[in-house]
Amino acid sequence: MTQPSVTRTDADGVAVLTLQQPALTSRLRSELLAAVTAVSADGSVRAVLLTGTGRAFCLGQDLGEHAGVLRSGAVDALDVVAAEYNPLLLALAAVPVPVVVGVNGACAGAGLGLALAGDLRVAAAGAKLSTAFTGIGLSSDSAVAARLVHCVGGSRAAELMLLAEPFTAETAAGWGLVHRVVPADRVLPEALALATRLAAGPTAAHRAVKTVLATAATDSLDTTLALEARLQAGLGRTADHREAVEAFLAKRPARFTGR
Repeated sequence: MTQPSVTRTDADGVAVLTLQQPALTSRLRSELLAAVTAVSADGSVRAVLLTGTGRAFCLGQDLGEHAGVLRSGAVDALDVVAAEYNPLLLALAAVPVPVVVGVNGACAGAGLGLALAGDLRVAAAGAKLSTAFTGIGLSSDSAVAARLVHCVGGSRAAELMLLAEPFTAETAAGWGLVHRVVPADRVLPEALALATRLAAGPTAAHRAVKTVLATAATDSLDTTLALEARLQAGLGRTADHREAVEAFLAKRPARFTGR
């Protein structure tokens, strides 16, 4: 039986999606899209952890597979970006609960795009990251350029995109691209602990936070204020909000149920 390219395990409200190989083959992209779509529709999932195995998180496009397409003389070899990469990144962006990415090792190209699509990133100490695209004569995909501009500014994004020089997890943390750097053997437990903590929190509030953050940098002030007011009005009717207020007054920890 063929082994899956992406595996899923669930515990305590966390869905753990693990890439079983470092290169993004067409099969892996298809399986990952299916897995992400499934967790988004699963009401029992309150946080997601995306990680890899071995010494690499994700190195981007499988160049061996891609070379075969190029050698065939196909003129539409890069149509795969619109057909497969874009739906995957849109699906990740649409996950309604917090997404933690455990960057267990090297991360490049579209793999960097996957990592940046998460809400929080835990990376292995010394792990090398790179945009990589210009090194193979391409520009960018997987929203890497857009997310870099948003996170580190246009000037540094231009340097990272044009020169494609590797940078470490520690450097990335200094720029705000990575939130925690831990020894390689601690990435999974630390990332899982973070995801579990989020899963035990107020799920509706987390969903609202993601909604506001998605447009806060581009919307006008009045649009943002109106969105915040609408979301807060809805959250005020949740059981989690009422529980948190009572817990505060009683000086005890709140017990969130996600409702």
